[in-house]
Amino acid sequence: MNKESLEKMIRMRLLGMHQAFKTSIEAESQTPQFTNDELVHHLVQSEWDDRQHRSVQRGLKNANFRYSASLEQLDYSGDRGLDKNLVQRLSGCEFIKKGDDLFITGSTGTGKSFLASAIGQQACLLGYKVLYTNTTKLMSYLKMAKADGTHLKELSKIEKQDVLILDDFGVQPFDAGSRALLLDIIEDRHGKRSTIITAQLPVKKWHEVIGEKTLADAILDRIVHQSIRIELYGESLRKKQKGKAETMETNL
Repeated sequence: MNKESLEKMIRMRLLGMHQAFKTSIEAESQTPQFTNDELVHHLVQSEWDDRQHRSVQRGLKNANFRYSASLEQLDYSGDRGLDKNLVQRLSGCEFIKKGDDLFITGSTGTGKSFLASAIGQQACLLGYKVLYTNTTKLMSYLKMAKADGTHLKELSKIEKQDVLILDDFGVQPFDAGSRALLLDIIEDRHGKRSTIITAQLPVKKWHEVIGEKTLADAILDRIVHQSIRIELYGESLRKKQKGKAETMETNL
């Protein structure tokens, strides 16, 4: 009977329950482990935990993060402008529940993308749907989708993401098509979903990189006023890490 139950669990894809039941059978061959009620609770909890774990793993994969990063890996040393207390508050993802936006600015190599990835990964662990994308590549992709008539479907997918991370915002100036698409994205998400933006340029220069005053005003008016801002400073972390590696090689 146990063998038949195990086989049916596999066929019904109750993988967590299958593993827990198999383990309990093996354990009970030596000593009784559960009452009937305890066994049912154990099996249900194991299935629940397994599904939650697989859901998180799918979320992390679908998010397509630039870096495999966690909040525990963040470097608060030096005068980087990274406030540990603020990061701890962000780790609870209350800003996502409120639909607030987060801007991370700073020069090349200061860790903007890594920080955004770490916050995004934390959101995934808490069950939020996250999409991480390079801004220029996203606009190019949506333009191609518009050409074949599928861009509305793609915009709908983006709208449903609890967190959209737009990396390297403003590296290239926006043309007319990109401005219109950006406005569509921001309009769909405004007040409902969170957008995290990383940029080398300070927020005060975003207006000119977006271009076309009317659209730039419309876009920035929807995201600037309710945003949380982090500005990173200091030497490039990539350069610093390279220097440490070269020093170690020299010492060897």
